[in-house]
Amino acid sequence: MILAATQHLDVAQNIVFGLVSLSMVVAAIRVVTTDNVVHAALYLVVVLAGVAVDYVLLAAEFIAVVQILVYIGAIVVLLLFGTMLTRAPIGKSADLDNDQRWAAAVVSLFLLGVLGWALNDAWGSDRLPPAQVQRTADVGNSIFQTFVIPFEVVSILLLAALVGAVVIARRD
Repeated sequence: MILAATQHLDVAQNIVFGLVSLSMVVAAIRVVTTDNVVHAALYLVVVLAGVAVDYVLLAAEFIAVVQILVYIGAIVVLLLFGTMLTRAPIGKSADLDNDQRWAAAVVSLFLLGVLGWALNDAWGSDRLPPAQVQRTADVGNSIFQTFVIPFEVVSILLLAALVGAVVIARRD
């Protein structure tokens, strides 16, 4: 009885993962193909929210909440703030487009094939081990002890982007 319930739960998780992944792929494609910068940022919100849902499916609720707070709550707001502060053109701009879309599509498909082949060659039919429950303290220690330098580099990069947006906006 318990085994059957576990199998139904696995099927439901796979279906949710498939639907979320499909929405993330569609939104990611729209991020790079839309003509409106604000719409691109909103499609990015869909992609980042999908990542948070994937973390929930992996039983990493703390990381899902951090994903929502940091990436959706801060990064996208910073992107929109920088766009509006610099008075960037919102609509389609002829000088930002080029005729190399077919080359980009060919390179993208080639990269997809190479990555698919490399992943299949490396792991083949191996299955992932069951998820292990991690404590929030372990995640915090990992971020602020093991990976403190990359964490601080990203914060300095974001600060530099914000200062750059202010400097560009002040020139007008």
